[in-house]
Amino acid sequence: MAEAFANRYGSDVLVAGSRGLAPAQVVPSDTIATMASKGIDVSKHFSRKYDPIEGNLQDIVVNMSGYNLPGFQPPDLRVWKIDDPYLRSSVVYAKVRDEIENQVMRLILELRKAQK
Repeated sequence: MAEAFANRYGSDVLVAGSRGLAPAQVVPSDTIATMASKGIDVSKHFSRKYDPIEGNLQDIVVNMSGYNLPGFQPPDLRVWKIDDPYLRSSVVYAKVRDEIENQVMRLILELRKAQK
Protein backbone atom coordinates (compact mmCIF):
# COMPACT_ATOMS: atom_id res chain seq x y z
CA MET A 1 0.00 0.00 0.00
CA ALA A 2 2.78 2.44 0.92
CA GLU A 3 4.57 1.95 -2.39
CA ALA A 4 1.36 2.53 -4.33
CA PHE A 5 0.51 5.71 -2.43
CA ALA A 6 4.08 7.02 -2.68
CA ASN A 7 4.29 6.49 -6.41
CA ARG A 8 0.78 7.88 -6.98
CA TYR A 9 1.19 11.05 -4.91
CA GLY A 10 4.92 11.71 -4.72
CA SER A 11 6.43 10.85 -8.09
CA ASP A 12 7.83 14.39 -8.26
CA VAL A 13 10.13 13.72 -5.28
CA LEU A 14 10.58 9.94 -5.01
CA VAL A 15 10.50 6.55 -6.62
CA ALA A 16 9.18 3.93 -4.20
CA GLY A 17 9.74 0.20 -4.20
CA SER A 18 8.56 -2.52 -1.84
CA ARG A 19 10.80 -5.01 -0.13
CA GLY A 20 9.90 -7.41 2.63
CA LEU A 21 11.59 -9.59 5.19
CA ALA A 22 9.23 -12.39 4.10
CA PRO A 23 7.47 -11.02 1.01
CA ALA A 24 4.15 -12.56 0.02
CA GLN A 25 3.85 -14.24 -3.35
CA VAL A 26 0.34 -12.88 -3.95
CA VAL A 27 -1.48 -9.70 -3.07
CA PRO A 28 -4.33 -10.47 -0.63
CA SER A 29 -7.76 -9.83 -2.09
CA ASP A 30 -8.61 -7.59 0.89
CA THR A 31 -5.61 -5.40 0.08
CA ILE A 32 -6.67 -5.18 -3.57
CA ALA A 33 -10.24 -4.23 -2.59
CA THR A 34 -9.15 -1.71 0.03
CA MET A 35 -6.83 0.07 -2.37
CA ALA A 36 -9.35 -0.11 -5.22
CA SER A 37 -11.70 1.97 -3.08
CA LYS A 38 -9.03 4.71 -3.36
CA GLY A 39 -8.78 4.22 -7.13
CA ILE A 40 -5.42 2.44 -6.97
CA ASP A 41 -4.86 -0.98 -8.54
CA VAL A 42 -2.32 -3.10 -6.65
CA SER A 43 -3.40 -6.44 -8.10
CA LYS A 44 -0.14 -6.92 -9.99
CA HIS A 45 2.16 -5.66 -7.26
CA PHE A 46 4.73 -7.99 -5.73
CA SER A 47 7.39 -7.23 -3.15
CA ARG A 48 10.92 -8.52 -3.41
CA LYS A 49 13.02 -9.78 -0.52
CA TYR A 50 14.81 -7.06 1.44
CA ASP A 51 18.55 -6.95 0.77
CA PRO A 52 20.59 -5.00 3.37
CA ILE A 53 23.22 -4.02 0.80
CA GLU A 54 20.59 -2.63 -1.56
CA GLY A 55 18.80 -0.95 1.37
CA ASN A 56 22.02 0.77 2.37
CA LEU A 57 22.16 2.40 -1.09
CA GLN A 58 18.70 3.98 -0.81
CA ASP A 59 18.15 7.59 0.25
CA ILE A 60 15.37 6.57 2.67
CA VAL A 61 14.18 3.18 3.90
CA VAL A 62 10.85 2.88 5.69
CA ASN A 63 10.47 -0.18 7.90
CA MET A 64 6.87 -1.14 8.67
CA SER A 65 7.59 -4.78 9.53
CA GLY A 66 7.76 -4.41 13.28
CA TYR A 67 11.13 -6.21 13.24
CA ASN A 68 14.71 -4.97 13.07
CA LEU A 69 16.18 -5.07 9.59
CA PRO A 70 18.98 -7.57 9.07
CA GLY A 71 22.56 -6.54 8.34
CA PHE A 72 23.63 -2.98 7.70
CA GLN A 73 21.19 -0.32 8.84
CA PRO A 74 20.37 2.21 6.12
CA PRO A 75 21.63 5.77 6.70
CA ASP A 76 18.08 7.21 6.78
CA LEU A 77 15.87 4.53 8.32
CA ARG A 78 12.31 5.48 9.23
CA VAL A 79 10.28 3.11 11.39
CA TRP A 80 6.52 3.33 11.04
CA LYS A 81 4.53 1.33 13.59
CA ILE A 82 1.70 0.09 11.39
CA ASP A 83 -0.58 -2.84 12.24
CA ASP A 84 -0.74 -5.68 9.74
CA PRO A 85 -4.38 -5.91 8.59
CA TYR A 86 -3.98 -9.35 6.97
CA LEU A 87 -6.95 -11.64 7.75
CA ARG A 88 -8.71 -8.90 9.69
CA SER A 89 -11.96 -7.05 9.00
CA SER A 90 -12.50 -4.59 6.18
CA VAL A 91 -12.81 -1.85 8.81
CA VAL A 92 -9.31 -2.64 10.08
CA TYR A 93 -7.99 -2.75 6.51
CA ALA A 94 -9.44 0.68 5.78
CA LYS A 95 -8.02 2.10 9.01
CA VAL A 96 -4.54 0.75 8.26
CA ARG A 97 -4.75 1.93 4.64
CA ASP A 98 -5.62 5.45 5.78
CA GLU A 99 -2.81 5.44 8.34
CA ILE A 100 -0.31 4.38 5.68
CA GLU A 101 -1.63 7.03 3.30
CA ASN A 102 -1.18 9.71 5.98
CA GLN A 103 2.37 8.60 6.78
CA VAL A 104 3.28 8.56 3.08
CA MET A 105 1.83 12.04 2.58
CA ARG A 106 3.86 13.37 5.55
CA LEU A 107 7.02 11.93 4.01
CA ILE A 108 6.21 13.40 0.59
CA LEU A 109 5.61 16.84 2.12
CA GLU A 110 8.90 16.58 4.04
CA LEU A 111 10.74 15.74 0.81
CA ARG A 112 9.07 18.58 -1.08
CA LYS A 113 10.09 21.09 1.62
CA ALA A 114 13.67 19.79 1.57
CA GLN A 115 13.76 20.22 -2.21
CA LYS A 116 13.07 23.97 -2.02
